Amino acid sequence: MWDAVKQAAESGRDRSILGLFAEDESRAESFSVSALDLLFDYSKTQIDAATRDVLIDLAAAADVEARRDAMFAGAKINDTEGRAVLHTALRNLDGDAVLVDDTDVMPDVLDTLARMETVADEVRASGFTDVVNIGIGGSDLGPAMAYLALSPYRDGPRCHFVSNVDAADITDTLRGCDPEKTLFIVASKTFTTIETMTNARTARAWLQDHGVSTDGRFIALSSNAEAAAEWGIPSERVLGFADWVGGRYSMWGPIGLSLMIAIGPVGFRAFLRGGHAMDRHFRAAALPENMPVLLALVGIWHNQGLGHATRAVLPYDNRLSRLPAYLQQLEMESNGKSVAMDGAPLPVHSGPVVWGEPGTNGQHAFYQLIHQGTRVVPCEFMVAAECHEPDLRHHHDLLIANCLAQSEALMRGRSLDEARAIMESKGLSGDELERQARHRVFPGNRPSTTLMMPKLTPEMLGQIIALYEHRVFVEGVILGINSFDQWGVELGKELATSLGPVVSGDAPADGKDGSTQALLGYVKRHS
Repeated sequence: MWDAVKQAAESGRDRSILGLFAEDESRAESFSVSALDLLFDYSKTQIDAATRDVLIDLAAAADVEARRDAMFAGAKINDTEGRAVLHTALRNLDGDAVLVDDTDVMPDVLDTLARMETVADEVRASGFTDVVNIGIGGSDLGPAMAYLALSPYRDGPRCHFVSNVDAADITDTLRGCDPEKTLFIVASKTFTTIETMTNARTARAWLQDHGVSTDGRFIALSSNAEAAAEWGIPSERVLGFADWVGGRYSMWGPIGLSLMIAIGPVGFRAFLRGGHAMDRHFRAAALPENMPVLLALVGIWHNQGLGHATRAVLPYDNRLSRLPAYLQQLEMESNGKSVAMDGAPLPVHSGPVVWGEPGTNGQHAFYQLIHQGTRVVPCEFMVAAECHEPDLRHHHDLLIANCLAQSEALMRGRSLDEARAIMESKGLSGDELERQARHRVFPGNRPSTTLMMPKLTPEMLGQIIALYEHRVFVEGVILGINSFDQWGVELGKELATSLGPVVSGDAPADGKDGSTQALLGYVKRHS
């Protein structure tokens, strides 16, 4: 099924995006899709109608719709771990039955949500000024991103997020907190994650060093209530979740407690409603009008089709500054695989390198490479029509203008003749005009998409996160991989555990390679 994509890529690689607009006055409407309150514009790409048909056929051949229905039905599509994939159930506020092994999981889901709301209300009314969420990976990136994104809606305690085992992270965080008014959330599904538990022990010691009792100062977000109890957290302060919730998909449930504390249960339910609304669209819309599907197909076209190895995520919203990092984990941990479901090598490359920063900051950093570098970097712009600061509307107008200008500039470029005319108008001539003009040429014809929203609200953020979750799912199905395991993180963790005693001097470095032994020697000499 990849042969048709490769053929389309060969014929479309040098296709002029501007030429496609010249051929079709309605291209902007024909190559965009609306869902709920979102508009996804993919008209500034080299995808034409025939290419889109090829990509839709690719999704159909991969049985995306059947695989999607199996996921929502509770089938164990994470077959390397024998698990269902049902983070969508966490935002199913309608409460419709969702079966796993013939058991409806929704009563437990809604009961856990109610317990979260009780705990959040208690914390919000308790006098705590600061809440420190201690987690890593999915137990950190999601709530940390969402907390910043929804800061205009925060009416609860300040929230902080500690993830790195580097002592600087927790030290710098606690420096601004009052031990008498600080609550800790320990987020670890197994309650054994070494970075998280190391930071949790340091937090406990910090309270004790300041003469503050640790009773009532810790909440555990974990499926291992027994381990949490041994650590000193009673069962009523433990919120668990099922094994069918993957870490990077978990902030819809207990992992989102810090966000619920910050914006309140009502705001958190709005966030869930947004995600659930995108679920309904994803399940009901035909492939050519399905926003997650089209977002995925554009990514497939750029990466596996045209061979562009990276993807820049560029939100023009400072409060979404952590979104690129969140999407980086979501995509690269999900689809960073090299074998198909049956263990056979993939016939094409897997997911791209995902990276980015908010506009307009990135314009003064890496956009130089995007515009004039030798490699094409597909860009995904994102911007809201309305801001949260109406008194500073002129700021937002400038922000939108920059966002739209960048996508236009990437597409339009600047020819050598245009650059020559500019230099000539500045009084240059001859060889110097030619030399200076060449530095001002923009190749153009560089693809981008734009996702537009009315305003960044809790419900809107829910729609966006669910959109990208389903995009990753669709890409994974088309690639034929399991997007819901992450064996790639295991080996480094195992080796780190074995190296710990060596670094501390309690075990020899026997059997380690020469480089590792030399680096350990440097540490010993300088510590």
